[in-house]
Amino acid sequence: LLCPQHFLTALGGLVAVPLILAKDLCLQHDPLTQSYLISTIFFVSGICTLLQVFLGVRLPILQGGTFAFVAPSLAMLSLPAWKCPEWTLNASLVNTSSPEFTEEWQKRIRELQGAIMVASCVQMVVGFSGLIGFLMRFIGPLTIAPTISLVALPLFDSAGNNAGIHWGIATMTIFLIVLFSQYLKDVAVPVPVYGGEKKCHTSKFYLFQVFPVLLALCLSWLLCFVLTVTNTLPSAPTAYGHLARTDTKGNVLSQAPWFRFPYPGQWGLPTISLAGVFGIIAGVISSMVESVGDYYACARLVGAPPPPRHAVNRGIGIEGLGCLLAGAWGSGNGTTSYSENVGALGITRVGSRMVMVAAGCLLLLMGLFGKIGAAFATIPTPVIGGMFLVMFGVITAVGISNLQYVDMNSSRNLFIFGFSIYCGLAIPSWVNKNPEKLQTGILQLDQVIQVLLTTGMFVGGFLGFLLDNTIPG
Repeated sequence: LLCPQHFLTALGGLVAVPLILAKDLCLQHDPLTQSYLISTIFFVSGICTLLQVFLGVRLPILQGGTFAFVAPSLAMLSLPAWKCPEWTLNASLVNTSSPEFTEEWQKRIRELQGAIMVASCVQMVVGFSGLIGFLMRFIGPLTIAPTISLVALPLFDSAGNNAGIHWGIATMTIFLIVLFSQYLKDVAVPVPVYGGEKKCHTSKFYLFQVFPVLLALCLSWLLCFVLTVTNTLPSAPTAYGHLARTDTKGNVLSQAPWFRFPYPGQWGLPTISLAGVFGIIAGVISSMVESVGDYYACARLVGAPPPPRHAVNRGIGIEGLGCLLAGAWGSGNGTTSYSENVGALGITRVGSRMVMVAAGCLLLLMGLFGKIGAAFATIPTPVIGGMFLVMFGVITAVGISNLQYVDMNSSRNLFIFGFSIYCGLAIPSWVNKNPEKLQTGILQLDQVIQVLLTTGMFVGGFLGFLLDNTIPG
């Protein structure tokens, strides 16, 4: 029971990353390829979890796709060279099996692959050299808070657009997640258990606390199915709410193979650009900082001593190796430690590494069955939007929660955090609207500047780091 529990706890984050990237990869009208990306991220996350448990920090920590890479990836794909052609935005003009369309999305994901693989080498060097310990002396809560908060804040547009497909369905999804995770979290559900002296007996299981997102997704999905079967939702493609229907992507399940083996280079040979590499490095730094915090939290929850410096170094180095593999396999993302699974350890009180090994094997298995990835690719768009609104809100709050270790009565600290957050929103917005104002005459340099300055977490995190280490106090 504990093995699938960890898989299901991580499910929301694992599925969300490919779905967020789909539009900028020109894949919004190709759910079959989306399902391949979901299966790939399952498979790679399984490999990385096993590596981390056996060779890395050696704590029961699950690895999965990271939102820290999403912002720089979207910034890179928004460059003029990588913007999707107009015809790929029109479902009636897209032939997903045509070589022209295949090349359009594959060249974009190959560019992401190359950037992730090079940036992951930086993470491996920082980890295995022990440099992470030195860097953490200068990275405090006033750097971490704006960095993590700005991972999610700029994604409000994506969440709002998806939810806006049908606000009724999205609102119900939000209501169910809030109901299960906040109001019913302490309600124990009796489940039958066999074993021990009592043989068959019932045990208390906090179902709503462990699976709030999964339960909400399933119930909202079911409602969309009922509304589709009864023809309550409009069938006209241009009508409001049409994408809430479950039959708009129905052919994906029949098209997806039962068994599909993801392999390195499945989309072709990765390509590398300076702008992409610098952008993903910003994501790598954010991911490393978050992971170090997860290691200490995990050790505390399972009753282990704080991880020694060499274990932390090893953990970060192995995460870099995991990102290298994720890039090679073409998941479109890297991997990092999953905070929600660390939280699940506090609920289950079971800190066995073998449970996480089993969860890693389950992820590998799920990545091999194409129908499973296809099933998740068919989740109605407004249901995804409702989940995004809650998930991104929580990530923002997790970032801000780092300020509990800082005296927020200090005008210095208030200034650093407020200024960093505001600039992390204002500067990327301005650069996106005025890219021509930053032209230096050197194309590669222009692209690097644009990617970095349109990545809010880099802008906010850099300003927080600079000000926190230079302003006395």
